[in-house]
Amino acid sequence: MELVFLGTGAGVPSRGRNVTSIALSMLNERNAIWLFDCGEATQHQVLRSHIKLSKLEKIFITHMHGDHIFGLPGLLSSRSFQSGDSDLTIYGPAGIAEYVETSLRLSGTRLTYKINFEEIEPGVIFEDEMFLVTADDLDHGVRSFGYRIVEKDKQGALNAEKLKADGVEAGPVFQKLKNGEIVTLADGRVIDGKNYIGEPQKGKIISIFGDTKETVSELELAMNADILVHEATFEGDKAKMAGEYMHSTTLQAATLAKAANVKKLILTHISSRYDRDASKELLIEAKTVFENTEIAYDLAVFQVGE
Repeated sequence: MELVFLGTGAGVPSRGRNVTSIALSMLNERNAIWLFDCGEATQHQVLRSHIKLSKLEKIFITHMHGDHIFGLPGLLSSRSFQSGDSDLTIYGPAGIAEYVETSLRLSGTRLTYKINFEEIEPGVIFEDEMFLVTADDLDHGVRSFGYRIVEKDKQGALNAEKLKADGVEAGPVFQKLKNGEIVTLADGRVIDGKNYIGEPQKGKIISIFGDTKETVSELELAMNADILVHEATFEGDKAKMAGEYMHSTTLQAATLAKAANVKKLILTHISSRYDRDASKELLIEAKTVFENTEIAYDLAVFQVGE
């Protein structure tokens, strides 16, 4: 899995940063891509990345501010022209379905695929055999969600060397043993596959937050995450301004990361007042509280778990 930051700016695009959008690429895990927010010109950023809209399976919208949704109609339309014919699900606050449907209807846009809308409330919003996604309210004036994506633990690997040492030859029997079945061998021995399977592989946890000021719900969403993606619209000494505008500072994000015992913090949603050099200072500041911090730039790619 990897996170691809298609836009990392706050409010309006700048020369160095487009507005917010993050892709979670899971091509190896489920041959799919999930998108978190879709600010204006996200589809242009997609063209500069390795992201394929035909692989887009789900879109998660954190809140209804324009810098997080104005790119949706164009991206959804373009998906029809890029072999995107599989169903797509959009999760988000109340109003997201009306916004998308009205935009497509008034523009006369016809899609080659079906959109399913899930207007969410706090709690579990998606679960299958591979992933569990939960959401909770943040604090941003309008309803804004944070998402916690949990990859379920994977079965341990089959110990082929141990099987060979015990005189079990490779073949169809290996698959039965990998499934944990009890197998009778040609020589009459009965062996249990569970005795040849290693420890389960721990799944990854990614927490991706919408815009928010400090709030208690953040802690549970972020707890023990491999990666926490958090806005850092302002520098640390602008805490009063950040609170008034319902945003967070670098130091507030870093303090949360430390309290939640996350492995890596990635700062994004950076105000246009900070150019690339000033952004480096934001990173230095956050590192004084939480050392394993990165700051995202447009088209930056982060491997999940590294």
